[in-house]
Amino acid sequence: MPTVLTLEFTIEPFVEGQPGPHVLRAVAAAEALGARVDFGPFGSSCTVSVEVAAQVAGAVISAAFANGATHVLLTADRDGDEVVHVAST
Repeated sequence: MPTVLTLEFTIEPFVEGQPGPHVLRAVAAAEALGARVDFGPFGSSCTVSVEVAAQVAGAVISAAFANGATHVLLTADRDGDEVVHVAST
């Protein structure tokens, strides 16, 4: 069974109820790589295989900043292991 990671990401600037292109295009970038994104009010998450996790994380960060993000916080977690934090500003 392949190992999976849950990627959680928060993209700023944050405007309640009005996700801008910096958020929507980052979500679309993850989905284009096959991730099913759970879009939340303060952040989003997806569960992906370890083999594509770096590619999905990179796509989220690249799309967010290319579309006006000022800050991206991304965490990766595998059940039962320590949380690995990846922050980009």
